[in-house]
Amino acid sequence: MKKQWYDYLWIWSIVYFALGFFNILFAWLGMIDFMLPLIFAIFGGNKFFCNNMCGRGQLLNKIGTDLKCSRNRKTPKWMVSKWFRYGFLIFFLTMFGNIVFQTWLVASGAENLREVIKLFWTFKVPWGWTYTQGMTYDWIAQFSFGFYSLMLTSTLIGIIVMLLFKPRSWCTFCPMGTMTQSICKIKNH
Repeated sequence: MKKQWYDYLWIWSIVYFALGFFNILFAWLGMIDFMLPLIFAIFGGNKFFCNNMCGRGQLLNKIGTDLKCSRNRKTPKWMVSKWFRYGFLIFFLTMFGNIVFQTWLVASGAENLREVIKLFWTFKVPWGWTYTQGMTYDWIAQFSFGFYSLMLTSTLIGIIVMLLFKPRSWCTFCPMGTMTQSICKIKNH
């Protein structure tokens, strides 16, 4: 089968994290990965983005299948279950809401900019070299730090699950996938 241009979007995941490593403001580019799946689901009524264009899913497949880093075991039933998928979606949206709230606190002057990445929403990793104070409004940088944390953490979760199970096991409970699946069900019902 002839490769399509979007078969190389796994490179986008690597570029995204590399850019954010050197300048945190590039984290805003990750909003593309938030908006496009929803646009495809709302206007197309399908999961074309998730199935074909998701750079993270492609990266996990590349590492797991092509580089043979996956144990290739069946994804556990509990991980595919509705309660887990929707529970993880609620948790994920709560964490995203927290990022927006922290951004609002910085924008309103109630909090100062925190130049830190939180891995797994817990472990603080100093990331101050990626931003010079005064480059832009502090709230823009605050959102960048929070969003990059979210994207990095979810990718690390995807990699851990890929190592233990099938390469795209993350896709079974990916919050964007759960949202787009719900939109498609409503739209095509």
